[in-house]
Amino acid sequence: MSKLATVRRLNSYDRLVFDRFVRAVSRLGWAKASEDRGTGHLSLKNTLVHILNVHEAWLVAIAQDRSEVFDVPGRRPTEVGSWREFRIYRDRVWKGVDGWMTTLTEAKLSRRVKAAWMPGTYTLEDAFYQVAFEQAHHLGEVIAVFWQDDRAPPKMTWIENLPVRSRR
Repeated sequence: MSKLATVRRLNSYDRLVFDRFVRAVSRLGWAKASEDRGTGHLSLKNTLVHILNVHEAWLVAIAQDRSEVFDVPGRRPTEVGSWREFRIYRDRVWKGVDGWMTTLTEAKLSRRVKAAWMPGTYTLEDAFYQVAFEQAHHLGEVIAVFWQDDRAPPKMTWIENLPVRSRR
């Protein structure tokens, strides 16, 4: 499998799992989703917003040389005050990622990029792995909160989220 096919597959998986978690958290209601649970980003809502921030930072701002997205209102957890505002931000992030994914090539994955908050430079391929692994870590926080509340979290494993035709 080519690097391009791999990152596209990883991106699809990340989106599918993220959307499952958004649905599960939204069923709790806004007040419960916004409650401070002592996680790294305090609330479930803030954790989901942070995951979107990571996608937007690496796959929109850095990958597409669009640093202006960091100044657009509505992307900070304190600025997202309802599910409607969350959906607006989520849709903006996915639109930025999806548009770029259609132009992504194998050669572009080797391009070196720099994140202002991190030392060194990285390839765009590295950015995809950063996004995926960071999302997985933060969804682990959401899973822990679900367990603390004696709720079953959404399925997030790679194997359980493969398309049926790919399972063996």
